[in-house]
Amino acid sequence: MPETLTATREITMGEAVREALAEEMRRDPRVFVLGEDVAEAGTAFKVLNGLVNEFGPERVLDTPISEAGFTGIAVGAAMTGMRPVVDIMFGDFIGLTMDQMVNQAAKVHYMSGGKWKVPMVMRTTLGATRRSAAQHSQSLHAWFCHIPGLKVVLPSTPYDAKGLMKSAIRDENPVVFFEDKMMFRLKGPVPADEYTIPLGVADIKREGDDVTIVATSSMVQVALGAAAMLEEYGISAEVIDPRTLWPLDEKTLIESAKKTSRVIVVDEGYGRYGATAELASVIAEGAFFDLEAPVKRIGAMHVPIPFSPPLEDATVPTEKAVFEAARVLLGKN
Repeated sequence: MPETLTATREITMGEAVREALAEEMRRDPRVFVLGEDVAEAGTAFKVLNGLVNEFGPERVLDTPISEAGFTGIAVGAAMTGMRPVVDIMFGDFIGLTMDQMVNQAAKVHYMSGGKWKVPMVMRTTLGATRRSAAQHSQSLHAWFCHIPGLKVVLPSTPYDAKGLMKSAIRDENPVVFFEDKMMFRLKGPVPADEYTIPLGVADIKREGDDVTIVATSSMVQVALGAAAMLEEYGISAEVIDPRTLWPLDEKTLIESAKKTSRVIVVDEGYGRYGATAELASVIAEGAFFDLEAPVKRIGAMHVPIPFSPPLEDATVPTEKAVFEAARVLLGKN
């Protein structure tokens, strides 16, 4: 819908996600939420606080500790006409849902000749620096991007989180929605009026002419910080947020690359066979003759996330790392 909305408030990303869920549950009685500690506790990050008070335990369901079990329930419910939202407390646990999401949800529509659909959302987290060690700190969104039949969403602002969540719930396909656990308190303007953001449309967070920085999730904020630093050195950086890794808005990425001729891709997932590789490949193929240098990739260090705070911080891309990479790319180091 046209983005001509006027009344806005400053709310957190957590509040934006909760608003989106509450509005969709009021709009459509088929929408319900299930997962560990989603009702009385409001999730480990308190994002869903209060939902059970309005909608009751029949639509906000606390489940046993069995990701495979309740994700399977959600797949079956979606196939029979419901619109479940599955909450996986930490993204590291999505390995337990792989059969349900990869072999069932992603394939049912194709294997039924289009007769069945699986309109469900799996919302989960990514992101390090919470001091939660190796099994609660990974960014594993690239796993699901590899699978035909799944859509993958990574919001970077409260505005995007609300609009994309509403679109994800209304989508006829299974959508995996990754929220950076370190961004739930990030504040930003969000319209009070109804709005949605279509899946598959990137957003230019900052326009520039000298270098394009493509960034995902919390790395968008890192890229914007680096762009501000670069501006002090006379370098104009364009920052693009794909918002959805699938469907991917290749056109916007390629057009920006052609304009600036230099590109950095930043993602908190592991670099090896990760999101940065696919984004860089799309850009390199689409803008090959306009690029003045190879596409630079910056991702998480290829190690299990350490518990030690100084070591953990060293594994994640920073504003300084992006800033320095841009200067090298432009030959101004």
